[in-house]
Amino acid sequence: MGYDVNRFNGCEVDEELLCPICNGVLEDPVQAPVCEHAFCKACIQEWLNHQLTCPVDRQSITTAQLKPVPRILKNLLARLTISCNNSSFGCTTNVKLDALHIHLNECNHNPKRPVRCDHGCNLIIPLDEIGQHNCVKELHSIINAQSVQINEIKDQVIDFQNQINELRREVNVVTDVMRGFHMSTIALPPLQRGFTDCTDEVLQWLQTLPKAKVTRWGGMISTPDAVLQAVIRRSLSDSGCPSYILDDLMENAHERRWSQGLSTLETRQINRRRYEQYIARRIPGKQAVVVMACENHHMGMLLVQEPGIVMIFAHGIE
Repeated sequence: MGYDVNRFNGCEVDEELLCPICNGVLEDPVQAPVCEHAFCKACIQEWLNHQLTCPVDRQSITTAQLKPVPRILKNLLARLTISCNNSSFGCTTNVKLDALHIHLNECNHNPKRPVRCDHGCNLIIPLDEIGQHNCVKELHSIINAQSVQINEIKDQVIDFQNQINELRREVNVVTDVMRGFHMSTIALPPLQRGFTDCTDEVLQWLQTLPKAKVTRWGGMISTPDAVLQAVIRRSLSDSGCPSYILDDLMENAHERRWSQGLSTLETRQINRRRYEQYIARRIPGKQAVVVMACENHHMGMLLVQEPGIVMIFAHGIE
């Protein structure tokens, strides 16, 4: 709703500054997009709740189409002098319209002016409620409200603890499953693991490669790039590796092709103590080894891949 015209003592209010709906001086004004008629924001929003037309010329309009009034109109409104809202309570101050809100916050006649209770509780309360204010009652209300908040927080903490316990149970289940995988690699006899035997050609080649000892399993490069793989491939070929297994071995140089017990950092950490049981052959002149399935039946299918695995290291090969 707009400001009562009678509050603008001594000011001639231009008709363009009046709201066509409430006939008061524009308060928080907005205007229609096409015809540019100006209205109090509250007035036009209430009007559009019932009919989507301009109150003046009936052109179609929606709330979303309303826009701010021009600056010149805002300046004209700001220059008007208005009496205080609290004139009926004894305030005789007249202020510029754009300074009204500042004055109301400071007006000594404002019945809703916040004041501090000086009877003991020190709470901030409206001036017109000071006579009915009861410090003990108000403090009890605050304590009760805080108690409700504390109970809500306690309930949230209990919910979080339950969620944490559930997550711990899930982690324990996963750990048990991984341990089951680990034990299954020990329990299965070689004939049940599906490994093929080395051909004579593969055996002859393996005999030319010295057995290797890995002293730093943490130096394993599980995702070698194309250049490094090309270097290792050339070394395998030069060592006499049969051509029909060379491609498969090099495919198995990356963790994406490794068996389940080696495929992630987590599973490698779980099985790390078993790596010493590998029969590994050193690739000549390189920090790399080949672990052939036919020589590692004892490791189980979770730690060996057909026909074998190439492991490349940054360091730690003897």
